[in-house]
Amino acid sequence: MVSLILILLTSFVFSGIVIRTKSLLSGRKGPGIFQPMKDLWRLLQKGSVYSRVSSFIFRMTPAFYLTSVLIAILFIPFGSTPGLLSFDGDFIFFAYILALGKFLLIVAAMDTGSSFEGMGASREALFSMLAEPAFFILFGSFGLYTGHTSFLDIFNAFHFESYASYTMAVLSSFILVVFALIENSRMPLDDPKTHLELTMIHEVMVLDHSGFDLGLIVYTSYLKFAMFGALIANILIEAGASIPAQLSVFAIVQCMFAIIVGIVESFSSRFRMNHNSQFVLSMTSICLLIFLGISLMLGKID
Repeated sequence: MVSLILILLTSFVFSGIVIRTKSLLSGRKGPGIFQPMKDLWRLLQKGSVYSRVSSFIFRMTPAFYLTSVLIAILFIPFGSTPGLLSFDGDFIFFAYILALGKFLLIVAAMDTGSSFEGMGASREALFSMLAEPAFFILFGSFGLYTGHTSFLDIFNAFHFESYASYTMAVLSSFILVVFALIENSRMPLDDPKTHLELTMIHEVMVLDHSGFDLGLIVYTSYLKFAMFGALIANILIEAGASIPAQLSVFAIVQCMFAIIVGIVESFSSRFRMNHNSQFVLSMTSICLLIFLGISLMLGKID
């Protein structure tokens, strides 16, 4: 429950910190930190418009998409405090409940009958498929290193006691940041501000959503960023640390995560579409190096 509350609170300011960072780096004052939530509140107060071509799948998807992320968050612990749901192998269920929400969003895009939304859906499906092995290899490596297969046990058993553990923490944090950018279709894979259908990925998928439904989808993206930030924080929180220390690490990690996203979007340009797949696959290569390094260190490979 603690992790759920902290992630919900972080989601209210995460996007605002990203936009504020981008404004300061471009020499502008920019909007306040809570401006994205004010815009979201206006969306939630509006009605939704539905095409006669779309079915019930299109109408139910925004709520199911948000629900899938909320259920996934329930598996994330906070330090030594378990999430509301926890069992051996829960990181596998975590990945596939997120995949279910993404699948419904893709199906809803295709349900509109729009060729543009179908194009964006195929790209989203491709990048998600390529990123999935990286997530499993990463947490499989954690499981091999710690001897556990649940989020709570993995994070509690992980200790900073050698150069290998520091290296693994840095690389895994980097991979989770990139994974969050991929999952939310942000720079350098996609530009959330673009309005050219031929080059859009996520944005073109939700063109037909409006009002309250669009607000749910937008807020879900805020939640997903805070969720990945919580995973990074759990890696960096030392087992046995006091509650104030755990809260401090969580807050610092989430702020730094948002600032890094703002810096990336300020100083990087979007990749050409045919380079996105190579970039996503490079994450899997790094995860394989982590897995091989741990296997060698534990004597699993002669």
